[in-house]
Amino acid sequence: MANEKHQLLSHIDLALMIVERGKVTFANAAAQALLGAHVVGWDVRLALRDPGVIALLRSEINGKTRVAGLSVPGSIWEISSHLLDDGSQMVALTNVSAQASIAKAHADFVANASHELRTPLASIIGYVETLEDEKAGSDPATRERFLGTIKREAQRMQALIEDLMALSRIEGNRHSPPAEVVDLIAICRETAGELPSISLNIERENVRVLGDRGQLSQVFRNLLDNAQKHGAPGKPVNMTLHADNAGWATVTIKDEGEGISPEHLPRLTQRFYRADPGRSRSLGGTGLGLSIVKHIVMRHRGHLDISSTLGVGTTVTVLLPICA
Repeated sequence: MANEKHQLLSHIDLALMIVERGKVTFANAAAQALLGAHVVGWDVRLALRDPGVIALLRSEINGKTRVAGLSVPGSIWEISSHLLDDGSQMVALTNVSAQASIAKAHADFVANASHELRTPLASIIGYVETLEDEKAGSDPATRERFLGTIKREAQRMQALIEDLMALSRIEGNRHSPPAEVVDLIAICRETAGELPSISLNIERENVRVLGDRGQLSQVFRNLLDNAQKHGAPGKPVNMTLHADNAGWATVTIKDEGEGISPEHLPRLTQRFYRADPGRSRSLGGTGLGLSIVKHIVMRHRGHLDISSTLGVGTTVTVLLPICA
């Protein structure tokens, strides 16, 4: 009967073990790949080495627990125990690292969004309470200054909410690539023309891509706006459109600002990450702009690259596949 049970479990992809009186008497191929073929015959305490798991198995009840680092550092595994009719225990090992990572990302996102909204809201409430005081509220200069601050903080909240909604919409359709053919040159000219001091260089005519015109405009508008905010005063921002024979269009936006330290570059597209939080907030940044850019470029099956040299400036490159 045991052999039949083992044969059945051998064909299951999920990592499974049979434990009898504290020893591993069977491990299918998936379990052996995870823990090693030598695990059969071992004391289960040596095989799993986790107090929570050992406590679960000793209790001899159906249940589950989680253990970290079972396969590689940082991995999360769910260990479930099922008591069988013959008194042995079937132990299933499931890798839940991806689910745990997604759950943590969602929790971090909610916490960060709440913090970003709480700060301007607290400022608004504080100034309103001050204006409610007859002495402060009756002074025209004070009232005008406070109302100006309230308006700025409310606009900051509005910008953050709009970016959150935009990011949600983009993530919702990230698996549906655009099917409309759009003129990339026209989009670049349009967005460059909206801002002063943009030097636009078109190196090839007739560049068309499959894209969402509104989203691509948002990409270049965000990048140009960032370049102007963080570029050197009085220095132009250079925007260049190039297309190669390999089927890629390259849009490069370069400023001559202070540059960004190397340790910040890998994290710039993370939600709410700021290389210089104080300056970013003072310039009206929400911390979501580059994250929005990254997700739009990914939806267009393109690539985003950010390079920077301190004291020289920052270059952002967007690569998009050209229509055949």
